Amino acid sequence: MSPAEIEAFLHEKIPLARAMGVRVESSDAETFILTAPLEPNHNHLGTAFGGSLAALATLTGYACLWHSLDDRDAHVVIRRSELDYRHPVTGTLRAICRRPDERKLADFRATFAKAGKARISLEVEMEEAGRICLHFRGDFVAVR
Repeated sequence: MSPAEIEAFLHEKIPLARAMGVRVESSDAETFILTAPLEPNHNHLGTAFGGSLAALATLTGYACLWHSLDDRDAHVVIRRSELDYRHPVTGTLRAICRRPDERKLADFRATFAKAGKARISLEVEMEEAGRICLHFRGDFVAVR
């Protein structure tokens, strides 16, 4: 699935993604990256709104797992998340999810195939000017 197809899916299925201006920057074997412009996602201080950062981080983990699972009948949901806001974001919001290693992903897929349900933890970081502004850790569940 191409980045444009993933983006279209997100905009169709999750209206907030369209409202936030979410774009798929890249999707490769190592990382999955979503971006969003600051303008529709800023707070009264002119920096990124914390809710927008949380939403983009969650959406990045969700989309990374959905794409990695490659099963259009699967439903991915967030079970639990932790956010560490370290620095304000003053420009484009850029969320990076490192894909799970192949063994971890293979175990996840095997459990999902056998039980119709599986859980995995993912981490997302938002970077700006060479520093991590937000760290997200989330437990995602795929169900049939």
